[in-house]
Amino acid sequence: MSGTVTLGATTIADAFAAAPEAGGYVLVVFADGALALGSGAAAGLGEAAGVIPRAAEAAAFKGKIGSCLDIVAPAGLAAQRLLVLGTAPEKEGDKVDYLRLGGLTVAKLGKAAKARILFDFAAAPEDFSAAAADFALGLRLRAYKFDQFKTKKAKKDEPENGGPVDLRLAAADSAALTTSIAKVQGLADGVDLARTLVNMPPNLIYPESFADRAKELEKLGVAVEILDVPAMEALGMRALLGVGQGSKRPSRVVVMRWSGGRKDAQPVAFIGKGVCFDSGGISLKPGAGMEDMKGDMAGAACVTGLMHALASRKAAVNAIGAIGLVENMPGGGAQRPGDIVTAMSGTTIEIINTDAEGRLVLADVLWHVQNAYKPAFMIDLATLTGAIIIALGQEYAGLFSNNDELAQRLSEAGTKTGEKVWRMPIGPSYDKLIESKFADIKNTGGRNAGSITAAQFLQRFVNDVPWAHLDIAGTGMSAPTADLNQSWGSGWGVRLLDRLVKDYYESAE
Repeated sequence: MSGTVTLGATTIADAFAAAPEAGGYVLVVFADGALALGSGAAAGLGEAAGVIPRAAEAAAFKGKIGSCLDIVAPAGLAAQRLLVLGTAPEKEGDKVDYLRLGGLTVAKLGKAAKARILFDFAAAPEDFSAAAADFALGLRLRAYKFDQFKTKKAKKDEPENGGPVDLRLAAADSAALTTSIAKVQGLADGVDLARTLVNMPPNLIYPESFADRAKELEKLGVAVEILDVPAMEALGMRALLGVGQGSKRPSRVVVMRWSGGRKDAQPVAFIGKGVCFDSGGISLKPGAGMEDMKGDMAGAACVTGLMHALASRKAAVNAIGAIGLVENMPGGGAQRPGDIVTAMSGTTIEIINTDAEGRLVLADVLWHVQNAYKPAFMIDLATLTGAIIIALGQEYAGLFSNNDELAQRLSEAGTKTGEKVWRMPIGPSYDKLIESKFADIKNTGGRNAGSITAAQFLQRFVNDVPWAHLDIAGTGMSAPTADLNQSWGSGWGVRLLDRLVKDYYESAE
């Protein structure tokens, strides 16, 4: 399913009064494997309700999550197909995963342009509002598709070719559904924004155009400041500027501020690596797969999507989103192995490998944020090292932190959202690996403990501020497709950090 997705709510009665047009679907969702209809759904389905048990028995349908009973031309129903989607957890005692269920629903709907989804159970969820919100979010996340550069579309008004898709959740209390849907629309939009930024080609998303896209958040009440090259030179951001000096595209730093909390409350800060294209510079990457390096700004995309989500739901928090935007190219003016640069902090850095550039970008942005905004904590996200993929694959992001409480809260938020993190070690014993003969530190410690030494490098620029580094090289782009995401650019981290803020850092109303 692709195209423009309209997600709304309706009553059970209205869902059947305005039955989906030919080719549409009515989807019935059950709370367990017993196929127990709610009274509204049973009344609306009428004669078709009696068909379900017989069809389930014939198809050996047990109602497990991910399974689907497809009834073609059901008697007494003005729709060509009736889908009955199983929701029973895979393990006895587990709760129904309504988020995943929403994603599975879109998968089963396929090319449907219109569907009425009956969210009506004989035994209602313990928290109906939360269940409906998760389900709606799952619908939105799975429905995303990036196809704007596909020109050969036979019929552009068809949903699989970018046409509109109309989904309506139906329950006895449509007002409650409307409220639940509204709660997650901004979050879904933020994830979609992050995905689109990562998916866009590098000739269209580069430091200046990315900064312009971030500037659009001002429409939501986000204050956006863009630092150009002279401004960064004045601040002494020579580590960041060194990365971008080989490109014709000038570097940028964007600082986004959402002020939804108390005026006297410290902000929370999120910093994103935004290497809009990473050739490796003079230390050129192999040609095979280099096209994927358009996604080396997934950290910056996540931070931008997060700020969109926080502003959209008017989060009761003061938040800073800062992104360093560069291109790492092997031009005539490019940085060389052996160069020594001075970071904004005054730390001198020997460049050993120009492909270890993301940490140079983050070093200056981290230092600027901690000095200018005095945050309660800083979390950076970066597609930083291939080594983290070797260690963790694509199931977890690597978590490095100087603060146990922050690390624990991130882990809990990861479990709740499915955007999981795994804590990795840091410590003084790794410092010797990045000691330089000619400068204070060098920008890479070699292959051994590659992800750890990268985090150890970043820690030099946070002082005593509670800090966490998320290495999302395995999760931010080219992640395996899943129930909630079919996109190359995953938007990973937006839901994780939104949940972190919501659970632990928003002001009490």
